[in-house]
Amino acid sequence: MMRLPPLFSLLLLVPLIVSQQGQAALPEPIRDQGLVMQPLQLMKQPWGMDFVNDEELLITEKGGELWRYHLTTGRFAEVGGVPASKEKGQGGLLDVLVHHDRNDTWVYLSYTHNKGRQYTTRVARGRLMDGDLQDVEILFTAEPFYKTSKHFGSRLALHDGYLFVTVGDRGKRDYAQDLSRHNGKVIRLLPDGQIPTDNPFYGREGSRAEIWTYGHRNPQGLAVHPDGSLWLSEHGPQGGDELNRLVAGTNYGWPVITYGEEYGGGRIGEGTAKAGMAQPEKYYVPSIATSGIAFNSGERYPGWSPSIFVSALKLTHLNRVALSANGLGVETRYFDKAYLRFRDVQTGPDGYLYALAGTALYRIVPEATFAASGKR
Repeated sequence: MMRLPPLFSLLLLVPLIVSQQGQAALPEPIRDQGLVMQPLQLMKQPWGMDFVNDEELLITEKGGELWRYHLTTGRFAEVGGVPASKEKGQGGLLDVLVHHDRNDTWVYLSYTHNKGRQYTTRVARGRLMDGDLQDVEILFTAEPFYKTSKHFGSRLALHDGYLFVTVGDRGKRDYAQDLSRHNGKVIRLLPDGQIPTDNPFYGREGSRAEIWTYGHRNPQGLAVHPDGSLWLSEHGPQGGDELNRLVAGTNYGWPVITYGEEYGGGRIGEGTAKAGMAQPEKYYVPSIATSGIAFNSGERYPGWSPSIFVSALKLTHLNRVALSANGLGVETRYFDKAYLRFRDVQTGPDGYLYALAGTALYRIVPEATFAASGKR
């Protein structure tokens, strides 16, 4: 049984600390290396987030709730009309994505769906109207269903007019190489769920037409690089978490090649490289348990260059890797002594970083910015 650090154990009790008004008290701001994590809102088990506009964002909770939070007023309200999800193991209500299309505000959700005791990843969308989701429609259901409740993925991104969905290998590692199954794949769809005819495996016998890339283990981060390319983070086994730049039709190797090993030791696959299989832009040994990712220009943070930020669940920190002309540069780790599991990170419309860590939503600002706000 894993022994938790004393501070980590105390932080788990934060939601139980109640103010005199009967509301859960926010934890204290967290400081590290000139940055401050300012707590904004407590929750139970937040998973994904996206901004509706400059002042509001939507946040999912694994248990099935979708919340709307106002940055200025602090108003925190549940959104109705959310499709039913199944919280089981690593599954539940997962990511959220907001898309403005003419007069409509579409909200996309990825979540775990079940048929009896079998489970899979599903994506649906609905119009955000009067605080509820309306006209909800199912866009994608990963096939097949499995009894196992792990490795669902699942992040969402809109890029160049297409919807991208990550699906984990569901613990069936060999199927990540099988183009007849959705396991361990990135899916590319039109915003209404239709399949683009220029997908790399469209019309190929024995292949799923929705597949964009394959050979992934459990991808839980997806974001657009400043150069317009789509990047993904994925969990390795014991070691071997990866950051990958996605290219249509590419095989990213799992489980044939990996920089990780079996839990407890032991080789997986054929090694770390093989012809016809892409190498990661970066890999982590030991694993940090990569989750949500975001790019940030650094303009709000003195001395920073453009960087990619990676949420770390296992080594409990926010991972920053500077972008360079050759790809990726220096890595820096923040807030590791807070012992919080970082689930997601986003760059807000204001240019600041926002993180879901532990049981709260945080805004991350420079110490000078926080001091000027008059908060403590």
